[in-house]
Amino acid sequence: MQAGLEALYRIRTEVDIEAFVIDEAARSELASGRAAREQLLVAGGPGDLELGLFICRRALANLRTNDPGQRLGEHNWQDFLLVLEGVSHFVCVVFRAQLGRPVSALELELQAEIDKYVTCILMGWHRGAGSGELRERLFRGFRFHDDLPPDELARYREANTRAAAYAESLEDRFVRQRRAGEMLEELRRFYRLGYREKCDVIAQAA
Repeated sequence: MQAGLEALYRIRTEVDIEAFVIDEAARSELASGRAAREQLLVAGGPGDLELGLFICRRALANLRTNDPGQRLGEHNWQDFLLVLEGVSHFVCVVFRAQLGRPVSALELELQAEIDKYVTCILMGWHRGAGSGELRERLFRGFRFHDDLPPDELARYREANTRAAAYAESLEDRFVRQRRAGEMLEELRRFYRLGYREKCDVIAQAA
């Protein structure tokens, strides 16, 4: 997944995500609060960044058994999205740190939601059901966890709303017209923008 995202956005972090994956015991020592199934722990700053990525072992085991690269379906869909979100967060944080630029938790959530949609499109998920149904499942066919703190809930809602609008725009302008090359060019420019700039692009494209 890391290699796929870096190829998609034409970036090279030169960092192996596997060296930063931590288990549940390590996560418990380093973090307090809600125990999510996927969690990127970040400490320090651009010049001295410490990272740890926790992902539920059951999700990883399911993807090893049911490789989404071979077939993405109901049997591995949710776990694929969970792992992809963690990888998306990791790659984005490392990329920004190497540029000496900050990235907010809100932007990480926005980018991860967009990464999910684009990755599923490129993997051909929409061919069986339609890209509109994919958007519906990603951005509306779910519910937020009841134990989310108010600030996290607000962040997820904003990221979801903006990502849904951008995905609909991508579908209208590129996916339906099979203009994959032009879509990738836009996505690569988008990836390098800051959060406010990304919001401006989404508003203009809507």
